[in-house]
Amino acid sequence: MGSFEIGCRRVPVSLLPALATGLAVTVEEPIGAPGLRPAGKRGPAPKLQQQLERITQLPTAKQKMVSEVLDSLLAQAGR
Repeated sequence: MGSFEIGCRRVPVSLLPALATGLAVTVEEPIGAPGLRPAGKRGPAPKLQQQLERITQLPTAKQKMVSEVLDSLLAQAGR
């Protein structure tokens, strides 16, 4: 693990936008505020977004299984 990941080194605030863009997340997520979304979006996160967040918390093997099921369903839907 790197020093950023274990909290021994701080990320300059000026780098947060680039970090968030590189990780494809909001600026709030790397600082530990995953519930925050860009202005203009009110109410709870869409159900699909909530499900994706839960999937990312699963062990890798279970993530792969979910991915395979989704791939299969999407392939069937595209027929």
